[in-house]
Amino acid sequence: MRQRHPRTARAGVNNHLRTLRAERGWSQQDLAQLLEVSRQSVNAIETGRYDPSLPLAFRIAELFGCAIEDIFISPSKG
Repeated sequence: MRQRHPRTARAGVNNHLRTLRAERGWSQQDLAQLLEVSRQSVNAIETGRYDPSLPLAFRIAELFGCAIEDIFISPSKG
């Protein structure tokens, strides 16, 4: 079985968070404050290094007025 190189392996799901944030003119820090998380957490979610908990995913979706699946892309569809 072939193993993927650790630097090319992607831990998290793809998402549209960066685009949605940018459309509103928010910095990562702005979004972090609205979600009550760290800026580093926002960065890690945007880059796919961290998947948000389900409660956080719901807060993100509510903040942007979207369904979770409009923000986070299913790995089977991604």
